[in-house]
Amino acid sequence: MRVFVTGATGFIGSAVVRDLLDAGHQVVGLARSDEGAASLAATGAEVARGTLHDLDVLRTAADAADGVIHTAFIHDFANFAASAETDRVAIETFGEVLAGSDRPFVVASGTGLISQGTLITEETDAPMPPLTPRVSEQTALVFAERGVRATAIRLAPSVHGEGDHGFVPLLIQFAREKGAAAYIGEGANVWPGVHRFDAARLFRLALESAPAGRRLHAADEQGVPFRRIAEAIGAGLGLPVRSLSGDEVQEYFDWFAHFAAIDNPTSSALTREWLGWQPEQAGLIEDLEAGHYFK
Repeated sequence: MRVFVTGATGFIGSAVVRDLLDAGHQVVGLARSDEGAASLAATGAEVARGTLHDLDVLRTAADAADGVIHTAFIHDFANFAASAETDRVAIETFGEVLAGSDRPFVVASGTGLISQGTLITEETDAPMPPLTPRVSEQTALVFAERGVRATAIRLAPSVHGEGDHGFVPLLIQFAREKGAAAYIGEGANVWPGVHRFDAARLFRLALESAPAGRRLHAADEQGVPFRRIAEAIGAGLGLPVRSLSGDEVQEYFDWFAHFAAIDNPTSSALTREWLGWQPEQAGLIEDLEAGHYFK
């Protein structure tokens, strides 16, 4: 299958590209820079130069593909609404190209903005604006009614592994700057996690066989207590671990305070049943204990 992949040079997307190539698929990846294009070409993938704003590039690449995997997202939290709008327009562009073709269209989403404090399953509906500006899965799944085999993969807040530059490295940075790893209150709120190689395999399985309209969960662990994450970071850095309350939370975490408080238990039972997906890589705490996050 000839597959167009956005975010192909990113932390998750590069793992998706490698998994697809290893499984015998042809890959065309979107690359923004000369450096990204060179690294992508070195894997054996073809390169389409452009960004999510280059809609003609997206249309041309999607039209020539047997399927599309969309992992790209502009992670600019200072302009999150604008990033979400760029994402929505890109997804609609892909959907219009693929409409009526029954070709697969796999879109990355997330569990973190769906609900708090209650177990999320694949059958839990995602919120709509104004509750969240990001509508990746909601936009994509509309095309399941228009002849596209559209599916959404909800990624856990922590997609971890070597080379991670997401939430866990930020927590490590805060700990280094503040001289202690920290959690809020009792630290009982939980983050689900998934290794990027396990997530990449799920993208491929969805591309190959997921029925239209499915929401899939890339979550190995249902939820790791935030206190346990802080303790692993403290141990890795040789720093104390402490609980925060009141004004201390904002002072320590700054803009990240909302994310540090996420309580996001997530089941992937249906995903495993539907696609036979079984995570094989290290869990989040085991990955932290391996030491590479602290080099």
